[in-house]
Amino acid sequence: MQRGETSVAASTWRGSEWKKLARGLAYIAPAGIIIIVFRVLPIIAAFAVSFYYVMMGKIVGFAGLSQYAMLFRDSEFWNALLNTTYFVIGTVPLSLFLSLFIANLLNQKIRGLGGYRTLYFLPVVTSLVAVAMVWKWIYHPRLGLLNYLVGLVGMTPKMWLEEPRGIFSMIAGGAGLSLPEWASGPSLALVALIITNLWRGLGYNIIIFLAGLQNIPGEYYEAARIDGANRWHMFWKITWPLISPVTFYIVIMTTIVSFQVFTLVYLMTGSPPGGPLGTTKVLVYYIFEKGFESGGDMGYASCVALVLFGIVLSLTLIQRRIIEKRVHYN
Repeated sequence: MQRGETSVAASTWRGSEWKKLARGLAYIAPAGIIIIVFRVLPIIAAFAVSFYYVMMGKIVGFAGLSQYAMLFRDSEFWNALLNTTYFVIGTVPLSLFLSLFIANLLNQKIRGLGGYRTLYFLPVVTSLVAVAMVWKWIYHPRLGLLNYLVGLVGMTPKMWLEEPRGIFSMIAGGAGLSLPEWASGPSLALVALIITNLWRGLGYNIIIFLAGLQNIPGEYYEAARIDGANRWHMFWKITWPLISPVTFYIVIMTTIVSFQVFTLVYLMTGSPPGGPLGTTKVLVYYIFEKGFESGGDMGYASCVALVLFGIVLSLTLIQRRIIEKRVHYN
């Protein structure tokens, strides 16, 4: 290209292409501003605040890394992390299995299929406050529906949201055995929250799985039937590989959302929330408690928030490294 041609091309780019770039930036500006103001800047601010002692909204001194060192000696933090881990382990596998199972049922040609899909999705669009209040009544030790049903089958009514004992210890105790404290498992109160969270969020995963199932060409199944494959073989050789991108997405998102659980704990457990005996106090509630209830120690709360961010980011990267290798995009 000659020098004259180069200058003409540059001037052309500066004219029309800059206008296209400006137009594109204008389109993304509203979303970009929201992300920067409500996502990026708070993360930067939390990182900065975590290096200071902050009381009642005022910086009282420079802390450096001392608050991080104190965090790892904090038994409340480790208890909250353990409760959060129990919550995630109880939620992610069950949500994955149940949503895939129900999505397979809804993928059949049955009468009233649209009604069933709507029914399963309704809890997702229902106010979480309303969900928490209804389930709190269901778990009520004297007036609740669940204890009424338990009594009908001859079982002893449970305290549910007020029971601090570990679920494994309760099962072992019913069989006349005893378990050490480290093996007692999540409290019955935390298990009740897991059940409520599963019920509320199941519909979203069902719809995502259903979309993935309906994108699988029917010719694959026809060819498999001709070759003599049964339903189990078709699931493992056709369905499971072809919905792996959807499964990958659901595992990642369900894990992230489970680590962020707060509202159910705040609305359904004890006074103060996080009971009984702190067995339902999760990390996000612990951050809220430290930042807004216990003297407003925003510096320490920011430390916990950044550690939680690091945990979720690390797990997401590990999941991507392990699971993405088994994802089939074509």
